[in-house]
Amino acid sequence: MTTSRPYLIRAIHEWILDNEMTPYLLVDIEGDGVDIPRQQGQNGKIVLNISPHAVEGLMMGNDAIGFRARFGGIATDVYVPVDAVLAIYSKENGRGMVFNEDEEEPEPHDPSPDHPGRPRLKVVK
Repeated sequence: MTTSRPYLIRAIHEWILDNEMTPYLLVDIEGDGVDIPRQQGQNGKIVLNISPHAVEGLMMGNDAIGFRARFGGIATDVYVPVDAVLAIYSKENGRGMVFNEDEEEPEPHDPSPDHPGRPRLKVVK
């Protein structure tokens, strides 16, 4: 099963924009494949404004987020693998979603009798 992270990022992004707020991404700049001006970050992380007026060509795919933004007045291409996104939230009220840095998708559970302690549904008449 594919990871739910990119779908959740896109949904929260849309929800924030629908409520006329500013979407921010918290990114681990030391993650594999991250292409961001590192001097802009602090403690290995950076907050990015991804509102329509702050970025150009925003692409939010299942593997990565890409766009063009200005850092210190210099237009820069930004590439962030979805695994490096630590949070997406609204600037105005902080509401959004935080992801674990080492988050992995849970494996599906086998409801077989070999897995004692798992809750099971039983039809009661």
